[in-house]
Amino acid sequence: MRIMYIMLNPKYISIVLVGLLAPYSANGDESALLFKSRELVAEYATLLQSELKKSMSTGGPVAAIEVCKDHAPRIAAELSDRHSVMVGRTSLNTRNADNAPDAWEVEMLTRFDSGSTLEVFESMPNGDTRYMKAIPTAAVCLVCHGEALSEDVVESLDAAYPHDQARGYEIGDIRGAFSITWPEAASD
Repeated sequence: MRIMYIMLNPKYISIVLVGLLAPYSANGDESALLFKSRELVAEYATLLQSELKKSMSTGGPVAAIEVCKDHAPRIAAELSDRHSVMVGRTSLNTRNADNAPDAWEVEMLTRFDSGSTLEVFESMPNGDTRYMKAIPTAAVCLVCHGEALSEDVVESLDAAYPHDQARGYEIGDIRGAFSITWPEAASD
């Protein structure tokens, strides 16, 4: 099993490799899969941000809640189908119970929260390859994920997500992560 953690430091980016086999850089297939993972996350984030910006400008935060509720899962499903991979978002503090993290994701999210890494790429014992990239909280996120939410946002969140745990964040907090699972067949 090989694990790659990308350590971010304001002055430099270093890659820490932990492996039981040959050095990571010796396997171009894994490098290509890491690159594809980053591309998929960028595509997902771009599509979601575009829909969120559009809804915020036309209907405000309440409309944006509907985008996250209805459009984000659709975007993830479309990307998953198109690339024969599982694409999603997860968090230690989920808003949508369907996005609850599995055991591996909990471990990675905990590492993200500790600040030790913001990106992980790992070959799993079952042959799958997993990738996660942290989602830091930006100022715009606080409208629906912050401490002081407007009354209409609270009402809309309560109606859409009765078990919401994704409130009370501050700028820079790790709100969750994009998660990709490449099945063994796709990893070959």
